[in-house]
Amino acid sequence: MNEWLIRDASHIVTMDDDRRELTGADILIRDGVIVEVGQDLHSEGEVVLAQGCVVTPGLVNTHHHLYQTLTRAVPAAQDALLFGWLQTLYPIWAGFTPEHMNISAQVGLAELALSGCTLSTDHLYLYPNGSRLEDTIEAAAAVGLRFHPTRGSMSIGESDGGLPPDALVEDEAAILEDCIRVIDAFHDPAPGAMCRVGVAPCSPFSVSRELMRDAALLARDKGVMLHTHLAENDEDVAYSLEKFGCRPGQYAQDLGWTGPDVWHAHCVKLDASEIALFAETGTGVAHCPCSNCRLGSGIAPVRAMRDAGVSVGLGVDGSASNDASNLVAEARQSMLLQRVANGADAMSAREALEIATRGGANMLGRPDCGRISPGCRADIAIWDVSGIVAAGSWDPAALLLAGPTTARDVFVEGRQVVRDGHLVNINLGAVLKRQSALVRQLSEGQ
Repeated sequence: MNEWLIRDASHIVTMDDDRRELTGADILIRDGVIVEVGQDLHSEGEVVLAQGCVVTPGLVNTHHHLYQTLTRAVPAAQDALLFGWLQTLYPIWAGFTPEHMNISAQVGLAELALSGCTLSTDHLYLYPNGSRLEDTIEAAAAVGLRFHPTRGSMSIGESDGGLPPDALVEDEAAILEDCIRVIDAFHDPAPGAMCRVGVAPCSPFSVSRELMRDAALLARDKGVMLHTHLAENDEDVAYSLEKFGCRPGQYAQDLGWTGPDVWHAHCVKLDASEIALFAETGTGVAHCPCSNCRLGSGIAPVRAMRDAGVSVGLGVDGSASNDASNLVAEARQSMLLQRVANGADAMSAREALEIATRGGANMLGRPDCGRISPGCRADIAIWDVSGIVAAGSWDPAALLLAGPTTARDVFVEGRQVVRDGHLVNINLGAVLKRQSALVRQLSEGQ
């Protein structure tokens, strides 16, 4: 039996169904599950003191490209819009190997863990030089995070009118065959699963209509979720209108890409009818505010989405467009942007935190995560608010207003993956040293 007691937390923001907030309370964890939440609990297991701390559910990252941690701040891509940014970086990514994929994933997931994240998705849509989805799955197992990788793909290269170079696209039959392989090998539908696999053609401008349709059919046959990019910026919408004769939301609906088993990244440019469609069908949106700012894409209409009933989660997006993987900082940015767009009362710190926890968990079909409640998985972040960043705060539970942006301790499935601000399961210094060598090789090759 594995048992922990988080004792005497100054504040517990449960994000349970009643949105309870407790003071001076404890959390009892047994065999990966939250057993009890309340005062004066007792345990024979290990005790973690949480005085001077805010305790929240672990944060949930609903969109990332982990391989991009090797291409942060590339000079030629720093000031480009989406399409130009992609065309600058594709030739660099074409040189990646399985080691590049694994090391970059370890770094990105480590950064997420230190920012309080316990569950992350990943959208890997290119597989150069023998790279495979399991390169990232193995990285997540090493770090200790709960992981929802998606088998992405690109099939339309430049010679056929697409954006990616021909060397990075794959045959569509081979894509579908490999989707079946990785689902059969790694997808776990059971409650408490540490790995669930999704199907994720990259975007409407890098795969065919046929692949989009076939991917949806395959995913539903296998009982897994669907993910892609949609309506990210004005270029994206213009491409859809020119090539398909309709807006992105209509394109998605026509091909079977709406429903509670689907979530789309970005959706910055959804109009009112598309928002209504997503609300009616239960289609989810991964909101990526920092990346949308960095690439000049705009401010996603999150307030309108939430008010309409759209399921919204939070994503850091790739580290080549963010250029970070700090999920609590992302949550703060989401709150600030909705205030810029709609007024200071448009989004509270607690609502933004809810999007980053139970909002993302619900969207990914994980009601067992994203909340501190008996029977849920023990995915928990502990934030030390006794230091300078929160000094003078009247409401430390409003974490996104005063910080901190790094967690003191993080538990996933009742196992500690961050302790006193340090990763437990990997030698981060050694991983970063290897990352630096790989980055140097990539930059010297340009």
